[in-house]
Amino acid sequence: MAASGRVQLLLLLMSVSFCLCTVQGLKAPSGNGNGLGNQPANPPVPVNIIIGAPGPVAPAAVAAMTQPRRATGWKLAEEQSCWDDLTRLCPKHTWSNNLAVLECLQDRKEETEIAVDCNHLLWNYKLNLTMDPKFESVAMEICKSTITEIKECSEEERGKGYLVSCLVDHRGNITEYQCHQYVTKMTSVVFSDYRLICGFMDQCREDINALRCGSINVGEKDIHSQGEVIACLEKALVREAEQQDQAHPIREECKKSIMRVAELSSDDFHLDRFLYFSCRDDRERFCENTQAGEGKVYKCLFSHKFEEAMSEKCREALTTRQKLISQDYKVSYSLTKACKADLRKHRCNLDTNMPRAREARLSYLLLCLESAVHRGRTVSEDCQGEMLEYRRMLIEDFSLSPEIVLHCRGEIETHLDGLCQSALQNLIQAADPGSDYRIDRALNEACESVIQTACKHIRNGDPMILSCLMEHLYTEKMVEDCEHRLLELQYFISRDWKLDPILYKKCQGDAARLCHTHGWNETSELMPPGAVFSCLYRHAYRTEEQGRRLSRDCKVEVQRILHQRALDVKLDPDLQKRCLTDLGKWCSEKTGTGQELECLQDHLEDLLSGCGEVVGNLTELQSEDIHIEALLIRACQPVIQSHCHDVSDNQVDSGDLMECLVQNKHQKEMNRKCTVGVTHFQLIQMKDFRFSYKFKMACKEDVLKLCPNIKKKVDVVICLSTTVRNDTLQDVKEQRVSLKCRKQLRVEELEMSEDIRLEPELYEECKSDIGRLCPSVAFGNAQMMECLKERKKQLSQQCHQRVFKLQEGEMVDPELDYQLMRVCKQMIKRFCTDADAKNLLQCLKQNKNSELMDPKCKQMITKRQITQNTDYRLNPILRKACKADIPKFCQPILTKASDDSELEGQVIGCLKLKYADQRLSPDCEDQIRVILQESALDYRLDPQLQIHCAEEISGLCAEEAVAQEQTGQVEECLKANLLKIKHDRCKKEVLNLLKESKADVFVDPVLHTACALDLKHQCAAVTPGRGRQMSCLLESLQDKRVRLQPECKKRLQDRMDMWSYAAKVAPAEGFSDLALQVMTSPSKNYILFIISLGVIVLFLVGLLCGRITKRVTRELKDR
Repeated sequence: MAASGRVQLLLLLMSVSFCLCTVQGLKAPSGNGNGLGNQPANPPVPVNIIIGAPGPVAPAAVAAMTQPRRATGWKLAEEQSCWDDLTRLCPKHTWSNNLAVLECLQDRKEETEIAVDCNHLLWNYKLNLTMDPKFESVAMEICKSTITEIKECSEEERGKGYLVSCLVDHRGNITEYQCHQYVTKMTSVVFSDYRLICGFMDQCREDINALRCGSINVGEKDIHSQGEVIACLEKALVREAEQQDQAHPIREECKKSIMRVAELSSDDFHLDRFLYFSCRDDRERFCENTQAGEGKVYKCLFSHKFEEAMSEKCREALTTRQKLISQDYKVSYSLTKACKADLRKHRCNLDTNMPRAREARLSYLLLCLESAVHRGRTVSEDCQGEMLEYRRMLIEDFSLSPEIVLHCRGEIETHLDGLCQSALQNLIQAADPGSDYRIDRALNEACESVIQTACKHIRNGDPMILSCLMEHLYTEKMVEDCEHRLLELQYFISRDWKLDPILYKKCQGDAARLCHTHGWNETSELMPPGAVFSCLYRHAYRTEEQGRRLSRDCKVEVQRILHQRALDVKLDPDLQKRCLTDLGKWCSEKTGTGQELECLQDHLEDLLSGCGEVVGNLTELQSEDIHIEALLIRACQPVIQSHCHDVSDNQVDSGDLMECLVQNKHQKEMNRKCTVGVTHFQLIQMKDFRFSYKFKMACKEDVLKLCPNIKKKVDVVICLSTTVRNDTLQDVKEQRVSLKCRKQLRVEELEMSEDIRLEPELYEECKSDIGRLCPSVAFGNAQMMECLKERKKQLSQQCHQRVFKLQEGEMVDPELDYQLMRVCKQMIKRFCTDADAKNLLQCLKQNKNSELMDPKCKQMITKRQITQNTDYRLNPILRKACKADIPKFCQPILTKASDDSELEGQVIGCLKLKYADQRLSPDCEDQIRVILQESALDYRLDPQLQIHCAEEISGLCAEEAVAQEQTGQVEECLKANLLKIKHDRCKKEVLNLLKESKADVFVDPVLHTACALDLKHQCAAVTPGRGRQMSCLLESLQDKRVRLQPECKKRLQDRMDMWSYAAKVAPAEGFSDLALQVMTSPSKNYILFIISLGVIVLFLVGLLCGRITKRVTRELKDR
């Protein structure tokens, strides 16, 4: 037959047509007036026809059935075989209408039985209705104007039953009330028994028998069971689509017939006899007020499918119906009607690359129309409403997607494999929950409380709801159930950029411009979805010089997605795919929030090449935009708001925010989570200099030129800093390291000094010492490093060498001394604002005894002074001033020493003795004088004295040592108890103190304090140094005309007694020592007079003796 517009579309997809006609082999009823058919000439199967059944069935009678006023013929109500059933089941007002009686009896409740004779009478009546060619005359009379309007029906050949078939096909377009009622009634008659549908039995006979769906013999099954035959075939069709075990393959002709029957019954659920009888009670329970027609009852029942009150039989029938809809969207009357124009408008069935069967799939229709919506094209509200309903339907019941049932049978209980994941991805694409979270009922219910609190400012159903939920993932407002549901959905959205409607809308132009997606059919699989987002994010962080950047709106969305993906490894498809093996190997126990990525970063050197590359790229990206680390940013909000709000508001991060967090890592607003996160990021940065964005951008050219093939950040920093130091020492005109790199290099060096773990080699060498000596000391704030410094003598050799090298660098550049800079930060601002960075420690030492000096800073300065005095190499100013004197006077000590161990003050002690001998160069002498002055006030600054006199200090001078007043009281105590000292080494050190004090009054703080006024009055004109002022005081003591202060006089007399004892205990070891003792002796003038007198006497004796020997020699010659 010629097809109508609706039938043409279906023919294109299914290549099938149905008609209302006689059962194969049956003759049309004769016009003998009895209305009964004869036996077929060649029946394919036995068909029992009741010959001589009462009641003629003439065309006039049929007309009377729909128009009671014309009822002059035979009535079903008058038949004796059905009288009892009629009076028991049917209202009296229906008795005059044959079709009303027929409908009443065949739609009876399942538990209600009717007489066998009545059952057969009804069957023959329906058969005659569909077989009689004269029946067309009734249709032509009632539907005259409609047939004229429908061109396809007016052209149908008369006398073969095709006219009624055409009217049934076009019943949705019939506007004439009586005609519509007539066709509706006839449709219910036809669909009451599959054998009455023209061609259906012929095309599906073999499948019915093979599947044992029922008998085709009249009378073997009652009218209720006939709907089960079609239901049986529909279930078999579903099983075949799902490729279940032992599924019977249905012939293509029968498949088309099944789908056609389902389509024709889509508007009125009464026409699906199996579903009608299965859900009759449920319809009354849930959809009592729902008017039949246009698929409304179907939709109502679908919406209540998972309620507890729904019967299992009805739920099963509804699921079968839904599965047919998922295979062919035309089985849904409401969806087909609402979206017919949009499908044509957006050419959703013209993709020649797709097999025709796929064009009918519900998922294909949804994908095509959703793509149009995402691209900003118009789709009618009615169609979008229907799409929303069916997207929700797909997401609620996985069994409606045959691919999921096929590929996920085992994985639903275990884990996903590739095919199952692909099937789920296709389902998510079709349902598109990203555009409206309400489609996912489980997510909607789980997250309702979070949405009401955290996202209440966003319109209900807006796509931004999902972004809002992701922003609050792992926060206090998030509940556990919502968290799980959200991650499940985001897992699939992250694998297809089109599933995020905001991203797709903002970036489709950039994708076409930069990623070559021109003319790309959105429903095709020619380009992997993940490739597009990868392309977008590669362009997101390009500089202006690199060109081809994303638009501002697109970049914001790409950054948003990257921030969300950083929350969980599973949300980054490329990362999960490449790192699956490494995750199992290294991170199987790291299942907490964000722990998997941290674990991969920790094992970066151990990862497979593919995984290492993607983790490295992601880490490099994080260094530029730390907002990608959403968990870290949330944890650090207090310190960001207090100290980093200026840089956090920047649209382009460029590493500024992380630098700010590092600098403020020990502020009071910093919590433990933020500290751990920042430190972890710092540790990861040490693995590759590319992970420090600012350092990379400032120094990449210098690294390529000066440090090629070096990857680790710590090695790059050492390489560049060594280059800078060498250029500085050699006073080159132009530094090889650029200025911007030198500035950033300084920042990196300062950051590394904060935590010993940021210097991996040092940390590895000292790991055992840390566990042994500093087990309770926390990392960070340079506390661990300070602990090792304080226990330096107990360190292993390797660790000791590393710590010494570190201290040597810190003394050269005090800014690298994190603890000093932290503790003395305010004092540096107060006293050393104008001082050069390399002279900060020197400046602090000069102001150490100021009344305004902070006690903690003073204590830290003392620690550094003690460290400096242990080895001249740790005092760069002394080392430079005495570079000629040290090898000249102290070479034996240098010969015995090793490069990486302290000399415990031996070289400085050597230089002190030479200072007393007044043999040092002026520059070196000035530095030694400073050291002598400092150590005279605090015995701890004299390593040799502290080592050799430890027992005496604790025994003889315990009170002075405990006081730690740094006024020289311990040294004074040792001098006063010189006679009590038993150990020769200690006695020698105390004698050296006495010897040093004779060289300069400034190195004897007690004496200098007592004689300050006398020095001012008596020795003001005497130049300090080389013992001159000491000699002045001693002369003043001998001069009876000079009256010294009593305290000064007493202290001077004590010193003279000590020096006299020292001379006895330790006589001069050489001429120079003797000369020094004479020059510093209080009887210097007397001694010099005696010596001069002796020299004169010797001279005179020599002259006399010479003359005598000369005369004797001459006399001997004369003889």
